[in-house]
Amino acid sequence: MNIKAEVAAMEKMCTGELAERYAELTGQSVRTRHRAYLIRKIAWRLQANAEGDLSERARRRAAELANDADVRLMPPKRPPEVPEGAPRRTAAVSRLDPRLPAPGEAITKRYNGRALQVVVLADGFEHEGRRFKTLSAAAKAITGTHVNGFRFFALGGER
Repeated sequence: MNIKAEVAAMEKMCTGELAERYAELTGQSVRTRHRAYLIRKIAWRLQANAEGDLSERARRRAAELANDADVRLMPPKRPPEVPEGAPRRTAAVSRLDPRLPAPGEAITKRYNGRALQVVVLADGFEHEGRRFKTLSAAAKAITGTHVNGFRFFALGGER
């Protein structure tokens, strides 16, 4: 059996034909319609049939490793614990980036010979009577091109 020729022939098959070929080789139906995945799985099965499958020792070890019932993939969803006596931050305050001045203060910059002023709001920014959700949106309105708002207004520092 020429596996390379088989793989080349699979490249010309439609997804339905690949699913049928997979079912024919493995005896199981497939739920996916991802062409590249099906081709890889079929090629692996063809190679395993032609050259031999995993040894019994390898199968046992794989079964041991697959027994991951005690492994969590996602951490539990609970808020972080705040130590006693630590100040609690409200949702509005914790959303603000520490690189930004406090709401109500202005960010100024000289650009193309004019002085710009963007006022920081609790829920966004204001420039020349227009409101923006992000500092980058305000910078884009000023420059006409996408630019990182923190870089444009030279607001560096750690996040």
